[in-house]
Amino acid sequence: MGDLDTMASRAPAPSNVTITHVIYALHTLSVLIGLTSAATIVGAFVFSLPSIVAVILNYVKRADVRGTVLESHFRWQIRTFWYAFLWWVLAGVFFVTLIGIPIAFAIFIAADIWVMYRVGRGWLALNDGRPMYV
Repeated sequence: MGDLDTMASRAPAPSNVTITHVIYALHTLSVLIGLTSAATIVGAFVFSLPSIVAVILNYVKRADVRGTVLESHFRWQIRTFWYAFLWWVLAGVFFVTLIGIPIAFAIFIAADIWVMYRVGRGWLALNDGRPMYV
């Protein structure tokens, strides 16, 4: 928990708070694309332009939020993206084997729910000014 104490050591710049909201909005747009298209949510989350732009913003602005509560949100968002990618790859491996297709669908569904949870929980915490415990 000592790491979280250092995050609150300085207040985040309002522009960085706005960027963090934009990143959550881009991820949410990717989730909505997944919900309203033939793609899975996790597939849209990892491969759609909004989430790709969001994770690029995370990496570009990462140094600007260091030492603030937003640092934990950036870490949360980056990890959500890369773990979603790993879940998608794992499901894809199962999907190419005929016997693994039911397992792949189960992984896709679980990953879809997990991505929606992570985006929602993170954005709600940001609205409350709370850090994300990763």
